[in-house]
Amino acid sequence: MRRQIIPHAISAVALLTLGAFIPAEAADNAAIKEKAAACSGCHGENGISQTENIPSLAGQPDQFLQWQLVFFRAGARKNDQMQPIVEGITNEDIRNFGAYFASLAPPKGPEDGDPDLSKKGAQVAAGRRCASCHTDSYAGTKAVARLAGQREEYLVKALHDYKAGQRVGGGVAAMADVAYHMSDEEITAVSHYLAHLK
Repeated sequence: MRRQIIPHAISAVALLTLGAFIPAEAADNAAIKEKAAACSGCHGENGISQTENIPSLAGQPDQFLQWQLVFFRAGARKNDQMQPIVEGITNEDIRNFGAYFASLAPPKGPEDGDPDLSKKGAQVAAGRRCASCHTDSYAGTKAVARLAGQREEYLVKALHDYKAGQRVGGGVAAMADVAYHMSDEEITAVSHYLAHLK
């Protein structure tokens, strides 16, 4: 499988321009909230997505959110809807958006209509050692994504993208290795399990 590596220049520039992920000050929280409101059209009110294949941002770790915006802005990660948005954001915006969405209450998993599938998914997650990076509660940490309560079909898409080598970003080598060896049935099961975690 061919792996895509992020150019060193992107990583170096990202670290320098983001100031090593210094958290945003809360002094101008109203202005940050107003700017972030533009994100709600796709990512949902208070960062909880109601739209298929669009992730919830609420409760994602600050550094993870910042990195994704850097990857989009640098063109390392591509999305037709995100590209025109990120072209106009500043480093300060990136820091502010990261801090703002990280501060919001994360989505709660919906009622589980298929507990047997969740049981299989829990076994897949344990077998693939997902918690070793994403934490025991799958809440994510630092530059590692929160998985608990994320939209199920988005998790399926993300895993398929990693498996196909179509997604780049932090941790891509680890995620590509994990996803590459997963069957479609395992991807479906683990996505269901993680999406329904409370």
